[in-house]
Amino acid sequence: MTLTNREKEIIQLIRNKPMISQQEIANALEITRASVAVHITNMMKKGYILGKEYVLNDDNYTIAIGGANMDISGFPTSQLIEHDSNPGKVKLSSGGVARNIAENLVHLGNRVKLVTTLGNDLYGKRIIEDAQAVGLDMQDSFILSDMATSTYVSIMDADGDMHVSINHMDIMDHLDVEMITSKRHLIESARTIILDTNIPETVIDFMMTKYHDHRIFVDPVSSKKALKIKKHLKHIHILKPNRIEAEILSGIKIKTEADVKKAANYFIRQGVGKVFISLGSEGVYYADKKKQGKFTPKPQPLINANGAGDAFSAGLIYTDLLEYDIEDMAKFGSAAAVVALQHENTINPSLSIETVEKALKNIS
Repeated sequence: MTLTNREKEIIQLIRNKPMISQQEIANALEITRASVAVHITNMMKKGYILGKEYVLNDDNYTIAIGGANMDISGFPTSQLIEHDSNPGKVKLSSGGVARNIAENLVHLGNRVKLVTTLGNDLYGKRIIEDAQAVGLDMQDSFILSDMATSTYVSIMDADGDMHVSINHMDIMDHLDVEMITSKRHLIESARTIILDTNIPETVIDFMMTKYHDHRIFVDPVSSKKALKIKKHLKHIHILKPNRIEAEILSGIKIKTEADVKKAANYFIRQGVGKVFISLGSEGVYYADKKKQGKFTPKPQPLINANGAGDAFSAGLIYTDLLEYDIEDMAKFGSAAAVVALQHENTINPSLSIETVEKALKNIS
């Protein structure tokens, strides 16, 4: 059953302070204590809270399976000059598509388990430490002592947009079906499964076949890796491709809005539950069986384009779990992306329901 907006606010307060009293909740939300009691009772009936001590139902978790790497980003202090040494700043932060989506979801108040592969090295240990600091559960990830943790090196231009990047993710090829099978008890109980196509095709085939009755969210990651999911479109609950990935998967060249609509309809006919085609500065085209359209947010300041798509994905998953209308999902996801754009790190540590809702007012 769906939470009301007020119930979502109460859930967030409980997550932030598990021993909070009804009176403290009432004061924070400027409502009566009696009203809080009614909301608590309703959430107990819906299964979101267990018992009078406001214990949140820990069965409500999402599992993310995919890439985790160390992001090394270079920011020039002035116009980027190719084939030359450029003065600027270099930032290190934990990254990877599945890992980024997972952390963003944690910032939005969700419980998330991440399954990935890391090396027993400095970067691997840093990624685990960063996860522990924000409450992202990585205890079921695999540490491979003879492999190097994935790295992603990107050079940004003077406007904060990516100019070029290189990824070294060989370790992801060692995540196999046997390893995933050992986590079946976690996967079976998850409310949503997040997959990125950094994982081997054999693992994608296994997941789509074994868990096709689950809510599966897929980020195609790149035009080349997107082909791994082409034969599994009917098992995908939410698909979030960019324009190029949508072209590769649908076979439809996207030059006009009519082309985007045609591609979106192709995905729905193939069995995709909900599709969100990212169009960069032009916004996002969304579609399901009942509704479709385009949302173009108002332009906002840009500091770092890395991670915006992953924040968008987290916004989609968060709102899907709360059964938002698809248009509202697109808007909330776009607002989450805007928050991500306004920080040098891949993940904006200030991302929250409150900052996303504030951004939503500015972009609508």
